[in-house]
Amino acid sequence: MDALIAKADAQGHRQKKRKIFHNATENSVKARTSVPKSLQDKGRDLNVPSHNHIANKKLRSELVRNATQTARAKALVDDAEMLLAEDAGLMQAEGELERTWRVSQPEILEEAGQDAARGRREWKLDGGTYRSRYTRNGRHLAIVGSMGHAATFDWLTGTLHAELQLQETCRDITFLHDHSHFAVAQKKYVFIYDRDGVELHCLKAHIEPTRLEFLPYHWLLASIGNAGYLKYQDTSTGQLLVEHRTKFGACSAMTQNLHNAVIHLGHQNGCTTLWTPNLPHPAVQLLAHLGPVSSVSVDPSSGGRYMATAGKDSTVKVWDCRNWKGAVREWSARGGPAEVEWSQRGALAVASGGTVNVYTSPTIQQPMHGSTQPPLYLTHPIPHRPLTSVRFTPFQDVLTIGHAAGLSSILVPGVGEPNFDSSEADPFENRKARREKEVKALLDKIQPDMITLDPELIGSMAPEQKLSVTTTFDGKPPRGAETPFARLPRIERLRVQGKADDSEVVDPDDTGADGRKLTKEEKERKKMRGKNKSLKRYLRKHRKNVIDPATVAIRAKLEKQREERKVRAKEGAGGETRKPSALDRFS
Repeated sequence: MDALIAKADAQGHRQKKRKIFHNATENSVKARTSVPKSLQDKGRDLNVPSHNHIANKKLRSELVRNATQTARAKALVDDAEMLLAEDAGLMQAEGELERTWRVSQPEILEEAGQDAARGRREWKLDGGTYRSRYTRNGRHLAIVGSMGHAATFDWLTGTLHAELQLQETCRDITFLHDHSHFAVAQKKYVFIYDRDGVELHCLKAHIEPTRLEFLPYHWLLASIGNAGYLKYQDTSTGQLLVEHRTKFGACSAMTQNLHNAVIHLGHQNGCTTLWTPNLPHPAVQLLAHLGPVSSVSVDPSSGGRYMATAGKDSTVKVWDCRNWKGAVREWSARGGPAEVEWSQRGALAVASGGTVNVYTSPTIQQPMHGSTQPPLYLTHPIPHRPLTSVRFTPFQDVLTIGHAAGLSSILVPGVGEPNFDSSEADPFENRKARREKEVKALLDKIQPDMITLDPELIGSMAPEQKLSVTTTFDGKPPRGAETPFARLPRIERLRVQGKADDSEVVDPDDTGADGRKLTKEEKERKKMRGKNKSLKRYLRKHRKNVIDPATVAIRAKLEKQREERKVRAKEGAGGETRKPSALDRFS
């Protein structure tokens, strides 16, 4: 045992004498470089009070820790504000004679950076007319052709996820909560596929769908079809939540308001309707065009305040969702029916004929009489007709157009949101972040009953309930003053208006011929006597606490007959009250 201890001491002594060699290159680099300011610890330069006047050591350290954390967070916010650009990088003309719409795509491509230039692409496909849809973070793209060609891929890296040849008519495609699942509106039903293109579900309740929308905060898949039924499918539980009969026939224009999750539909008779799952009828219905509505879109930059519609009457209209009295702006689109789409920065893309025109705010939101076209920001010709879809890429200055020969992506400077929230939609999320985000989204799922036109209504203070009439006709406060007048019972509303008869209603069956009140046994014997008399049937039918001249006259007549019987009974008995007899009716 002593030998082992001596051997261990010898090894420890040799390790202490071991020389440590330093790298001269590493030491020279360390001496001449420093950590970037954005990565340095903010706690060193923060002016944090020491709280030395507090004797309790534990409390003093807790206060210093909280003050340091608050000061560090404030410093990080100040650094972040330097990176947040309040103004979008729109193109600006140098001279008075220059116009931004004259700038072509090759010229923009030369001035754009290497990363931004990747957005200019051409996909030549032969699957018919194509429609596209992006994920919420703008990283993945799903496309579908009218002949059955569907594909999902990462458009930045070119990684293909799935490619399907469905060999039947397909009308629309959309991602669900992320790029791992997508839904396709096929000829007869809606089918859901996973990332690898494996069919997971066939939603046979959605018959002949034409358009699809997914509500991410409610986990609802909404579809509209040729049958004219708007259906909501809960993708977290798999049940069909509700289906609304629109009564407007087939519909091919559908979008959602990202601000309040209200579905906007454009119909064949020119009407535009707004729907929520908790209302069997449209919340708003307006006549937008003289012909069928071909496209509908809602501005996400203004909190869903503005809506753009395009009809087959070759007109484009911008509506204020706070006031439906008339269109804010209206102009004609050349080349027939148009497709419209709003960007995250409030730019409106209109694809009609063989050109795509882009208009920027606030010119398209300023009221103007007549059909004057707003100032044009950018235009791009596309010879492949028809143009069936336009989609802005989230967090990118890219516009994707679907047409008969495939898809085309053009650069539109300043239309994308440059500042993204990583907790909401992160373009650079990995597999672990996506998994945690999916679990958190399920836990924070919003119930469909909370979808309203005004989302601020949920959680706000209830207004004070008042009656339209504070006092009755006699000056007394009405009953149920805490209930609105419209919700009062009918007798209470009549009492407030002074039209109710508050006098005691005397039932003729409760009194005898002499006017005295009958006992319980006498009432039971008299209950079925004279039940079928026409006068009493009339009184039972019109027995209500409302002043009615006819009822009052009949009651007076009955009271007069009762008094006459009493008088005759007294006279026949020599002034003494006698017991009524059954033969009195013949007297």
